[in-house]
Amino acid sequence: QVQLVESGGGLVQAGDSLKLSCAGSGRTFSSYASGWFRQAPGKEREFVAAINWSGRNTDYADSVKDRFTISRDNTKNMVYLQMNSVKYEETAVYYCAALLRLYFPSRPSRQDPARYDYWGQGTQLTVSS
Repeated sequence: QVQLVESGGGLVQAGDSLKLSCAGSGRTFSSYASGWFRQAPGKEREFVAAINWSGRNTDYADSVKDRFTISRDNTKNMVYLQMNSVKYEETAVYYCAALLRLYFPSRPSRQDPARYDYWGQGTQLTVSS
């Protein structure tokens, strides 16, 4: 079992920066890939970013590339999402997820929420215009 707890959400203004955190525990969280997804009201859950176990490989949705940065600290069992220049339309619940594979899947798979094995409860981000 892997437990994931997100934190860092809140109310910000468009253009602000924010850092989300995901604390992982159980099994060997630091050995597997992790991802961030988001879900706005009435919309499907969508991929934001992913990172492999070591942190050397990352992937981003086109809409957040160059503004968001995913990182991890395996000594602390933490995964982070630094969000810069956030936009109003990025208001959503942000979820951390773990993908229990020892390799970094190919792009279609690592962006597919159905491929992930464990999920946190989510943290709400509200961006005011």
